[in-house]
Amino acid sequence: QVQLVESGGGLVQPGGSLRLSCAASGIAFSIFSMAWYRQAPGKERESVAIISSDDNTNYADSVKGRFTISRDNVKKSVYLQMNSLKPEDTAVYYCYARFRSATIWGQGTQVTVSS
Repeated sequence: QVQLVESGGGLVQPGGSLRLSCAASGIAFSIFSMAWYRQAPGKERESVAIISSDDNTNYADSVKGRFTISRDNVKKSVYLQMNSLKPEDTAVYYCYARFRSATIWGQGTQVTVSS
């Protein structure tokens, strides 16, 4: 079964940290580009961080220097380390995989940054 399963979301205070994980199954993980997107209430889904199959990374300006994306091809997983979290980071975070025309979305995990 082809799927992406996110975990690690939750409630954290401003300035805190969270690490999101995304486990893939049913795909040749190492050839896929992986990404994290997020969608806040009333806003469009936006790209947060991308990591290519050869480990090149790219970040949204709003998270540069605070978030780090990484991947483990053996574990078929991608991670998002989020530090110095702000209330505006509150959103549902989605894992995304792409190889040529094949795309896969996870179900999302809620991240809430609030005191």
